[in-house]
Amino acid sequence: MNRASTWQLRTRSIPLGLRPKIMGILNITPDSFSDGGRFFSIQSAVDQALRMVDDGADIIDIGGESTRPYSESVDADEELRRVIPVLEGIQSKIKIPISIDTMKSKVAKEAIDRGVEIINDVSGLEADPQMLSLAVESKAGICAMHMQGTPQTMQDNPQYDNVVDEIADYLGCRLEQLLAAGVEKDRICLDPGIGFGKTHEHNLALLKSAAVFHQLGCPLLVGHSRKGFIAKVLNDKSADRTFATLGVSLALAQRGIQILRVHDVRATHQALLLFEAAGGFEPSVQTK
Repeated sequence: MNRASTWQLRTRSIPLGLRPKIMGILNITPDSFSDGGRFFSIQSAVDQALRMVDDGADIIDIGGESTRPYSESVDADEELRRVIPVLEGIQSKIKIPISIDTMKSKVAKEAIDRGVEIINDVSGLEADPQMLSLAVESKAGICAMHMQGTPQTMQDNPQYDNVVDEIADYLGCRLEQLLAAGVEKDRICLDPGIGFGKTHEHNLALLKSAAVFHQLGCPLLVGHSRKGFIAKVLNDKSADRTFATLGVSLALAQRGIQILRVHDVRATHQALLLFEAAGGFEPSVQTK
C-alpha cells in the first residue's frame, strides 16, 4: 500500500504509523444526529474536549453546524457564536491539534486565528469559493471529503454505478485541483464520506474497499461513528452503536486508514491499543 506516513498541519506534522490516530468529535450543535445538544453550552463543550484528550484523542474536531441528513443550515455568524467561545476556552489547555469542521471560509479563518490547525470540510472545499484560497494562504492541514448532494438532499435516493470507483475518481480529481491551486500534497487528507449521499450498501462497499484509496498517496480519514448503516446491519434502530463502531474501527485499522473520526474516544483508544498488542497489525499467519 502507498500509505502516507505524515500529515503536515499549519504549524506541526502528525506522524502516521500502523495504529490510526483518533479524531474526537465535538459537536457544538442542538441537532447533530448522535450528540446534538449534549455539548451546546460553552462549559460542557470545553469539559468534553479536555475529557477526550485524557481519553486518548490525537485531534479534536469542533463543529458548529450539523451535517446530518436533512439538517438545516446555519449562517456563519451563528456558527461562529457557537464555536469561538469554545476555541477560546480550550486554546491554552489543549496541546493536541484542533480541527474546525466547517464549509464556511469565514468560520475557518476565525478558527485558524485562534490556533486551529486543520480545516475539515465535508464539501471537499467546494461549497465556499473562498475556502480554497484560505487553505493555500493559511497552510492549514485540510481534509477534503466526498459528498453526493448537500446535507439537505444527500439521502434522496443516492445513485452510483460503482461507488468505490466513482468516489476514488472524485477524490483523485479533487486532489489534482487542490494541488493545482497551490495546496501542498502533504497537507491534504481525503475522506470517502461515509453516510454522505450513500445507502448502507454503498457505505459497506466503501468500508470493505477502504484500502483502495491509499493509491492517492494522501492520509485517509473515515468518519463512521454511530452512523445509520450500523443500525441497518444490526437490524435494530435503537441499539447502542458504540460496540459496532469499534468493530468498524478495527476493520479500518487493518486496512491502514490513518485517522478515525469517532465519538467514543476512550473505547476506541483502548480497542486499538489491544488490537496492536495482540498482533492485529502483523501479517496473518495461517494455521492448520
